Amino acid sequence: MKNTKNSIYKIITAEGTGTGFKVANHDFLITNYHVIKGSKTVAVEDHKKNRYLAQVAMVNPEVDLAFLNVDDLKEIKGTIKLDENNPVSNMQKVFINGFPFGMPFTVTEGIVSSPNQPMHGRNYVQTDAAVNPGNSGGPMLNEEGVLVGVTTSKFTEADNVGFGIKHTDVIKQINDYKFTDVKYRVKCNSCDSFTVEESEFCSNCGNNINISVFEEFEKSHFANFTEEALTELGVNPVLCRAGRDFWEFHQGSAQIRIFVVNNNYLFATSPLNNLPKDNLEALLTYLNSNQVPPYQLGVYDNKIFISYRTHLSDIYSSRKDEIKKAIINLALKADELDDYFHTKFGCEMAMESKTENTNLVETVQQAAVEKEETVATTTNNIVETPMEKLKKLKQLFEMELITENDYNEKKKAILETI
Repeated sequence: MKNTKNSIYKIITAEGTGTGFKVANHDFLITNYHVIKGSKTVAVEDHKKNRYLAQVAMVNPEVDLAFLNVDDLKEIKGTIKLDENNPVSNMQKVFINGFPFGMPFTVTEGIVSSPNQPMHGRNYVQTDAAVNPGNSGGPMLNEEGVLVGVTTSKFTEADNVGFGIKHTDVIKQINDYKFTDVKYRVKCNSCDSFTVEESEFCSNCGNNINISVFEEFEKSHFANFTEEALTELGVNPVLCRAGRDFWEFHQGSAQIRIFVVNNNYLFATSPLNNLPKDNLEALLTYLNSNQVPPYQLGVYDNKIFISYRTHLSDIYSSRKDEIKKAIINLALKADELDDYFHTKFGCEMAMESKTENTNLVETVQQAAVEKEETVATTTNNIVETPMEKLKKLKQLFEMELITENDYNEKKKAILETI
């Protein structure tokens, strides 16, 4: 499972978040239909917080699967392996990969409780691994990084009961999809054909199609207003969505959040920097001097924020253009202030910030793994002695490029060859 993480992405829509992934030898991402339901264009986020535009290319509501086309990720090869003959059995160890509750990437270990659990007319893989909202659409993998299933749901009133779409069902959907163009296609599970034009019936067999599968969710007036402001800022609103009436994106290094509070207020805010350990008096004097009207500077949980609030009714008034401008300028001011506080007062950037150091350790570790694999597969007729291998292994461990468990396992394997 070493290299599977970078093939797993967060899926973000106007309704919430989920998980998607790319398999070897295929360009599209796979996720659950219910994750992208009501959207034909969604955002995809990688582990470095980069977001990409994705077009929904195929949906099969009955199987609860969808394929996403992401032009910017075509050159990145998927590493999750498919094997139709991969056996799935009771007590087998599995790993749930995804972004629970929209949080950073996690891997949860469990076992297969049942490889063929009947539910709603289909058989699913049942597991006792923790499955939470946001995991939906993510890969359920075995220890070799081979797909066991696609995480799809859990019972809301039961602990340690999660389900996945069987890998054989997923592989069938992949094999049936043979298109090179990008159109929104609805698959009929009765005859395996695809319908492009909006219709209540399959264009091939006449089977009923729920017309809502072709429809996109209607946005609120507040959503339209906010996304107009984001467009004027020069960002794609789709890439900023983080749930219903909630947007989150980076303007330069600063993370910007826009949302509704108590169904009454439009709130825009940005976590800028952490409070420094020294020079607090000068910083607090600046924060209390109200240097950035119409915005407020404040401190919460040892973190500096810039914020803007107005009543929702104001976006219907003659002030609507003023408010839209305030949202745009807050993003620009936040990107300016986090650098100012860092330089002037020695404040570290907030953990939400996007900096050059974001995911630096992860990038170095990934490079080390790739280098290690290249060395292992390309010998160039040079045979390393066990002592040379142990020396290189120790160097990787001392540089914190591999974990202690990996170090001990590989050291043991090398010693067994002596």
